[in-house]
Amino acid sequence: MTPEHTRLVAALRELRAGAGLSLAALAERTAYSKSSWERYLNGKSLPPRQAVRELCRLAKEPDGRLLALWEIAESHWSGRAVGAAPAPPTDDSAPPPPHQAPPPAGTRRRLGGSRLLVMLASAYTVIVGGAAALLFLLLPDSAARDEEPPPASIPFSIAPQCHGAACEGRDPMRLICGIGPDTLASHRTATGAHVELRHSKKCGASWARTWGTEIGDRLDVTAGGPTHSVRIRNKDDAATFVYTEMTEVGPGSTVRACFRPASPDGERECFEARVGATALTPRE
Repeated sequence: MTPEHTRLVAALRELRAGAGLSLAALAERTAYSKSSWERYLNGKSLPPRQAVRELCRLAKEPDGRLLALWEIAESHWSGRAVGAAPAPPTDDSAPPPPHQAPPPAGTRRRLGGSRLLVMLASAYTVIVGGAAALLFLLLPDSAARDEEPPPASIPFSIAPQCHGAACEGRDPMRLICGIGPDTLASHRTATGAHVELRHSKKCGASWARTWGTEIGDRLDVTAGGPTHSVRIRNKDDAATFVYTEMTEVGPGSTVRACFRPASPDGERECFEARVGATALTPRE
């Protein structure tokens, strides 16, 4: 997956977990099947825009942020983004038959166009049909699959991947700390940006995130140890939310976030909160 797709998947998983929606519930209340939602939520394929909107609707969350993430991910997936590599097949595209190489030039000259198409179609049907039959035999009962954790080949697992000091300076989304976190405090800056202090009890770590920003804005977070920062580098960052790396915290720890606007005459705005007792304390 591209980094943009990874960020979208993490946000979708966080939203689904926070709303307590199972794959069966998503399939029942939307136009997409359980197998489709499994692919979308584990990064195997890019969800349709409408699927993102449906998940936001069910979770009772505004869809603007997730749709902005989707737009960025889709532009890289489709290759429309500047410098993006060609995209893999989308969810509705069938994979090409494995190990199928074009026939030698001499063979192509001897075969008529229609005859070649018939032969290729036949070979494709045999390969895909055989693979589907084998997959059907190997898969467990679908009802049981719905609640099982994803296989090891899927790049995300459900459980957090670090705790405490092991999370220091690491990405909360990639390490599954961003699923169902607490919001310790929130703040709206003088420039209109939104900032939140986030905390994962399971990971024993906190981080800050921001959106509604401008290129060049910077966000810092610390809990008395190292300071972790993130800067809004380009229009893609400004169009969605960005977040800092994590900092280790324990019960009663104070977490502090500082927002620095890009404007040279803008003032730094800081606020803090204590883990276990949500509080908002704006400071200079």
